Amino acid sequence: MGQFDWFSAIGATDEAVAVLNDQPILFTILLIVLVPEQRKAMQDKKDKKAAAKKGKK
Repeated sequence: MGQFDWFSAIGATDEAVAVLNDQPILFTILLIVLVPEQRKAMQDKKDKKAAAKKGKK
């Protein structure tokens, strides 16, 4: 049982789990890259929604 086996429960393939168990630094890299991207996407969505509200008034 590896450190990242729980990823299988959230839909990761066996190959992805094996790679993460072999190279755990990849998990850190994914977080460093993906978390800021997700935050930016959420902010863009909020900004777009706010602009649409202002435009309707």
